[in-house]
Amino acid sequence: MILACQSIHLAFGANTILKDASFHIEEREKAAITGINGAGKSTLLKIIVHELEPDSGSVVLAKGKTLGYLAQHQDLESGRTILEELLEVKRDIIDLERRIRTLEQQMKELCGSALSQALETYTRLNHEFELKNGYAYKSEVIGVLKGLGFPEEEFDKKVNTLSGGQKTRVSLGKLLLSRPDVILLDEPTNHLDMASITWLETFLLNYDGAVIIVAHDRYFLNRVVTKVIEIDNGNVTAFQGNYSDYASKKAQLREAQMNAWLNQQKEIRHQEEVIAKLKSFNREKSIRRAESREKMLDKIEVLEKPVDVPSEMHIRLEPKVVSGNDVLTVEGLSKSFGTLQLFSDLNFQIRRGERVALIGNNGTGKTTILKILNGLLDADKGSFCLGTKVKIGYYDQEHHVLHMEKTLFEEISDTYPDLDNTKIRSTLAAFLFTGDDVFKRIGDLSGGERGRVSLAKLMLSEANFLILDEPTNHLDIVSKEILEEALNRYTGTVLYVSHDRYFINTTATRILDLTEKQLVNYIGNYDYYQEKREELSPCALPEDSQAPSSEASSAGKLDWKQQKEEQARIRKRENDLKKTEAEIFKLETRDAEIDELLTQEEIYTSTSECLKLHKEKEAIRERLELLYEKWEALANF
Repeated sequence: MILACQSIHLAFGANTILKDASFHIEEREKAAITGINGAGKSTLLKIIVHELEPDSGSVVLAKGKTLGYLAQHQDLESGRTILEELLEVKRDIIDLERRIRTLEQQMKELCGSALSQALETYTRLNHEFELKNGYAYKSEVIGVLKGLGFPEEEFDKKVNTLSGGQKTRVSLGKLLLSRPDVILLDEPTNHLDMASITWLETFLLNYDGAVIIVAHDRYFLNRVVTKVIEIDNGNVTAFQGNYSDYASKKAQLREAQMNAWLNQQKEIRHQEEVIAKLKSFNREKSIRRAESREKMLDKIEVLEKPVDVPSEMHIRLEPKVVSGNDVLTVEGLSKSFGTLQLFSDLNFQIRRGERVALIGNNGTGKTTILKILNGLLDADKGSFCLGTKVKIGYYDQEHHVLHMEKTLFEEISDTYPDLDNTKIRSTLAAFLFTGDDVFKRIGDLSGGERGRVSLAKLMLSEANFLILDEPTNHLDIVSKEILEEALNRYTGTVLYVSHDRYFINTTATRILDLTEKQLVNYIGNYDYYQEKREELSPCALPEDSQAPSSEASSAGKLDWKQQKEEQARIRKRENDLKKTEAEIFKLETRDAEIDELLTQEEIYTSTSECLKLHKEKEAIRERLELLYEKWEALANF
């Protein structure tokens, strides 16, 4: 064990973030921390690196081990170039190399004991240099830079002139080169393209230290991690396996917890009904049984109802009008910015019902294509044509379609003036904006909140051709899954740009790979693209899955037969219970009638009548005792 969190508790006012969180990380283990936005994932990382102190609990790092941490946002202010900034991580090796070279020059002028002493020092320094992998440090630095998406022509760029995303990549490179015993990464894939994410996956898989990752990239988590640490309503639970293993186990666990709660609630209600019925019999024996059941009921440890997953958006994407079969035709499309040519002579078609993912490295022009199709940019050459009755709904990752000065309410009402206040509020509530939230300014919202507003406008558009630019950016995993489900149910056509490989794999029916200024077509999802991309040609869709086997059919028939038998058994018990209750009611009514008769003078003065009624009453009592026991057995079935 290299790291342990023990009973970590943290609250901000009345809001509890972590409740006695405990887990450990083994050496070389790769772990993910998951949870919805706001669950406390980044907070937990800050506690581990002692940027934030918990209310109680402790973090224990194995003696002599080191931590390295990459926060989500980096603001490097350095006058060095990108290459110089990363070389600083290897400062000890660079200084050592300089000492060796200086010593080599000095030894040319030495002799005797001084030369012997210098040679001894030279041998020791060379050995140290070799142990620190000094001969390969330059290629290691360059390899990391290229892996993170920096071409050689950018190595000389000053760090303080870079964008926020580029600075984050520089910081990530520095962290990876420093090789701490435990690496903590907060959303490391946010500013990486697919090639860089794949490189990072390979680096982390081969890394000889431990890694703790906060990420919403499920494909990345599936490839890298072997443990998932979940934060859910402040409770922390560790699951072995990758993200898919966790999701499956979590679903099973939640279903089991819900079933256990429902079964217990059903049993409690049943026992309460039995107790009430036993008391209604008004017999000493029945009352004792009722009291015994009450004591047993009081001893039951009542389960808490599993909490529903909070912050679930409700997306319903439905086109108002069905488009023609040919939705989009692009011919000879070209675009350059100055001397930089992004693409040339692009030709492709999209047909109704397709969900097409446009992928490629950063800077290849994917977003530019979407902007051209939406009329926000002009192409240098070429043209495109929309099909019959095609209505576009556009989601812009930079949210230029939103008006920063407007409130959320105004944004919706101005775009859709026919909507009444109730419809606007209910729509915004479906995207988690309730109460006074609807009067917040768009400009004051976070990236994730602006994304939700854009999705709300998209839903209201009732468009039949959705063009989406990075729709999953800033969404947590739960929200991504909701969007995936909505797109898969959508009966219109979709063209989108995304770096989220899991999202592409789940939703795409076709992939267009923008590479070398041209498009390569793959008819399938991301797994299919990975398999076929070396061939650089489209292939047929996979064959339909085989029909169920005879064994599976037999098992289905057997399950059906068992189900019918069980249903018949339940119906018989219910009928028996009703008959028993009816007989009890009839006998109790007759017993009460006898008691009434025995109060009449003509009856209690007649010995024969009294004897006859007492015998009948005794028979009723004996029969009722049997019926009460039978009813109790049937009721407990």
